[in-house]
Amino acid sequence: MPRDTLTQETIVRTAVQLLDEEGLEGLNMRSLGKRLHVAATAVYWHVKNKDDLVLMVADHVWREIDLPPLDPDDWRGTATAMADALYAMLVRHPWLVQAISSHFVYGTAKSRYDDHLLGVFEIAGFTAEESDRAAGALVTFVLGNALGASATASLTRKVQRAGGDSEDQFRAVLAKAAETAAVFPRLRARLDTPAATEYAGAPEGTFASGLRALLDGLGPDTV
Repeated sequence: MPRDTLTQETIVRTAVQLLDEEGLEGLNMRSLGKRLHVAATAVYWHVKNKDDLVLMVADHVWREIDLPPLDPDDWRGTATAMADALYAMLVRHPWLVQAISSHFVYGTAKSRYDDHLLGVFEIAGFTAEESDRAAGALVTFVLGNALGASATASLTRKVQRAGGDSEDQFRAVLAKAAETAAVFPRLRARLDTPAATEYAGAPEGTFASGLRALLDGLGPDTV
């Protein structure tokens, strides 16, 4: 792609594809330029540096989230929809959890989401301070649940880069983990459950039940 036809939007879309496939550790201007069929220097005409690019791609994927209408009579349903949408986006792009922990992530689309989430609680009668705490609790809960998918994706790439078979390695690690856990009775009783057969796994319905419990405990004057 000639430099004069290269656009910031094309760079960002290609960077998202690269990140989805190779993770944050695989993002650099040289590998991005290779995908764009330009020299790495051409990318710098549109992007200051890697940190600037991470900001752009993070805001790009945050735009994938549709915001539901605010409803004071069903604010828990609206909050659930927003949490579900954020969780789904983070699972689609597991590198973003890692980026949030290592970069200052902000942008118009993220701010739009954050502002709307505060509105979910304020329209239900929460004070500004209560809304801040409720929104913070919800986003923290979603990020924590998305961490498993992020860790699995990152470790899989690490094994593959080392030339190994990720499935074999995970099976070996899980076998060692099971051996360690087997001396503890409550863990031993759960070793044959589906959640115990995958790295960072959790019982089916964990996210939904945890989110429901969180929102059931929230309300004006309770946070």
